[in-house]
Amino acid sequence: MTTTGAEYSYPGQRMGLPEAGSGSIARVPRRLAALAIDWLAAVIISVAFFDYDAIATMVVFAVVQILFIPTIGGSPGHRIAGLRLRLQTGGWTGVWRPIVRTLLLVVVIPAVIWDPDQRGLHDRAAGLVLVRA
Repeated sequence: MTTTGAEYSYPGQRMGLPEAGSGSIARVPRRLAALAIDWLAAVIISVAFFDYDAIATMVVFAVVQILFIPTIGGSPGHRIAGLRLRLQTGGWTGVWRPIVRTLLLVVVIPAVIWDPDQRGLHDRAAGLVLVRA
């Protein structure tokens, strides 16, 4: 039997995640806060070291994502906003998944197309889920 998102009452239910609290799907306000924190940090570094070059800002943003997701379970913005990234099945993200996720994130379009569990295509492609810490 095939199931659809309409059969579930909250995002993450079909993955066995709680409705609220620790381990529940990260909601939009926290995601936006994390993104703003990470982007602001990338801009500050770009201004300080690269005379605010747009490409340098994007590269700094990507490097921060790729380095911190496997080491601390999320970017600095994620951690400050009370979020963490993990495998959909639970556990450590590994090294290649953050790279795939980040490459798709900087393209933007996959990040703004969401499934019923409020996961962007960038997270789905990498097999990751962003949850509350």
